[in-house]
Amino acid sequence: MSRTDAPTPFSVTTDDLTLTVDGIQIDVRSTGDRVFLEVPTVREALRVARSLPPDADATGPTRLLAATDLTTEVRVRGRTVAVLGADARPGPLAANLGVAPAEVRLGGVIGAGWSGLSAAADAVRRRFG
Repeated sequence: MSRTDAPTPFSVTTDDLTLTVDGIQIDVRSTGDRVFLEVPTVREALRVARSLPPDADATGPTRLLAATDLTTEVRVRGRTVAVLGADARPGPLAANLGVAPAEVRLGGVIGAGWSGLSAAADAVRRRFG
Protein backbone atom coordinates (compact mmCIF):
# COMPACT_ATOMS: atom_id res chain seq x y z
CA MET A 1 0.00 0.00 0.00
CA SER A 2 1.50 3.37 -0.98
CA ARG A 3 1.39 6.45 1.21
CA THR A 4 -1.43 7.89 -0.89
CA ASP A 5 -3.50 4.70 -0.44
CA ALA A 6 -2.93 4.43 3.31
CA PRO A 7 -5.74 5.68 5.54
CA THR A 8 -5.03 8.91 7.38
CA PRO A 9 -4.39 8.06 11.04
CA PHE A 10 -6.11 11.25 12.17
CA SER A 11 -8.75 13.42 10.52
CA VAL A 12 -10.02 16.90 11.33
CA THR A 13 -13.48 18.11 10.34
CA THR A 14 -14.65 21.67 10.92
CA ASP A 15 -17.76 23.55 9.95
CA ASP A 16 -17.66 26.85 11.80
CA LEU A 17 -14.52 27.18 13.87
CA THR A 18 -12.81 30.43 14.73
CA LEU A 19 -9.54 30.83 16.59
CA THR A 20 -8.74 34.16 18.24
CA VAL A 21 -5.12 35.20 18.78
CA ASP A 22 -4.31 38.63 20.20
CA GLY A 23 -7.83 39.78 19.32
CA ILE A 24 -7.52 38.62 15.69
CA GLN A 25 -10.13 36.16 14.46
CA ILE A 26 -8.72 33.34 12.36
CA ASP A 27 -11.16 31.16 10.44
CA VAL A 28 -10.34 27.45 10.59
CA ARG A 29 -11.39 25.05 7.82
CA SER A 30 -10.38 21.51 7.04
CA THR A 31 -10.48 18.85 4.37
CA GLY A 32 -9.79 15.88 6.62
CA ASP A 33 -6.01 15.69 6.47
CA ARG A 34 -5.39 19.41 5.86
CA VAL A 35 -6.28 22.27 8.21
CA PHE A 36 -6.43 25.83 6.87
CA LEU A 37 -5.91 28.83 9.13
CA GLU A 38 -7.26 31.89 7.31
CA VAL A 39 -5.79 35.18 8.57
CA PRO A 40 -7.58 38.19 7.04
CA THR A 41 -4.63 40.53 6.34
CA VAL A 42 -0.84 40.64 6.25
CA ARG A 43 -0.82 43.15 9.12
CA GLU A 44 -2.90 40.79 11.28
CA ALA A 45 -0.71 37.81 10.34
CA LEU A 46 2.34 39.76 11.50
CA ARG A 47 0.53 40.65 14.74
CA VAL A 48 -0.26 36.97 15.34
CA ALA A 49 3.37 35.99 14.66
CA ARG A 50 4.66 38.69 17.03
CA SER A 51 2.27 37.53 19.77
CA LEU A 52 3.94 34.09 19.89
CA PRO A 53 6.40 33.50 22.73
CA PRO A 54 9.95 34.49 21.74
CA ASP A 55 11.25 30.95 22.22
CA ALA A 56 8.40 29.34 20.23
CA ASP A 57 9.40 27.21 17.28
CA ALA A 58 7.60 25.00 14.79
CA THR A 59 9.34 21.75 15.73
CA GLY A 60 6.79 20.41 18.25
CA PRO A 61 3.63 21.20 16.28
CA THR A 62 5.23 19.99 13.05
CA ARG A 63 6.23 16.66 14.60
CA LEU A 64 2.71 16.14 15.93
CA LEU A 65 1.14 17.00 12.59
CA ALA A 66 3.57 14.76 10.67
CA ALA A 67 3.03 11.85 13.09
CA THR A 68 -0.72 12.09 12.54
CA ASP A 69 -0.31 12.65 8.77
CA LEU A 70 -1.89 16.11 9.00
CA THR A 71 -0.85 19.34 7.32
CA THR A 72 -1.69 22.89 8.35
CA GLU A 73 -1.64 25.76 5.89
CA VAL A 74 -1.50 29.34 7.12
CA ARG A 75 -3.26 31.51 4.55
CA VAL A 76 -3.42 35.28 4.26
CA ARG A 77 -5.89 36.94 1.89
CA GLY A 78 -6.51 33.51 0.33
CA ARG A 79 -2.83 32.74 -0.32
CA THR A 80 -0.81 30.03 1.43
CA VAL A 81 2.14 31.67 3.18
CA ALA A 82 3.29 28.81 5.43
CA VAL A 83 2.87 25.04 5.67
CA LEU A 84 3.48 22.84 8.72
CA GLY A 85 3.22 19.10 9.09
CA ALA A 86 3.22 16.07 6.83
CA ASP A 87 3.37 17.93 3.49
CA ALA A 88 5.71 20.77 4.55
CA ARG A 89 8.88 21.03 2.50
CA PRO A 90 11.09 23.59 4.22
CA GLY A 91 13.77 25.12 2.06
CA PRO A 92 16.58 27.63 2.44
CA LEU A 93 14.17 30.52 3.04
CA ALA A 94 12.62 28.74 6.06
CA ALA A 95 16.11 27.97 7.39
CA ASN A 96 17.24 31.59 6.95
CA LEU A 97 14.11 32.88 8.68
CA GLY A 98 14.57 30.36 11.49
CA VAL A 99 11.12 28.79 11.02
CA ALA A 100 12.14 25.34 9.70
CA PRO A 101 10.64 22.71 9.81
CA ALA A 102 7.81 24.94 8.60
CA GLU A 103 7.72 25.71 4.89
CA VAL A 104 7.51 29.34 3.79
CA ARG A 105 5.87 30.00 0.44
CA LEU A 106 7.40 33.18 -0.94
CA GLY A 107 4.88 33.39 -3.78
CA GLY A 108 2.06 33.33 -1.24
CA VAL A 109 3.71 36.03 0.87
CA ILE A 110 4.21 38.26 -2.18
CA GLY A 111 0.67 37.56 -3.44
CA ALA A 112 -0.89 38.35 -0.06
CA GLY A 113 1.11 41.57 0.20
CA TRP A 114 0.15 42.63 -3.32
CA SER A 115 -3.50 41.82 -2.66
CA GLY A 116 -3.40 43.96 0.48
CA LEU A 117 -1.83 46.88 -1.38
CA SER A 118 -4.41 46.55 -4.16
CA ALA A 119 -7.25 46.54 -1.62
CA ALA A 120 -5.82 49.66 0.06
CA ALA A 121 -5.49 51.45 -3.29
CA ASP A 122 -9.08 50.52 -4.18
CA ALA A 123 -10.30 51.87 -0.84
CA VAL A 124 -8.50 55.18 -1.45
CA ARG A 125 -9.97 55.42 -4.98
CA ARG A 126 -13.48 54.78 -3.65
CA ARG A 127 -13.02 57.35 -0.92
CA PHE A 128 -11.51 60.12 -3.01
CA GLY A 129 -12.15 59.03 -6.59
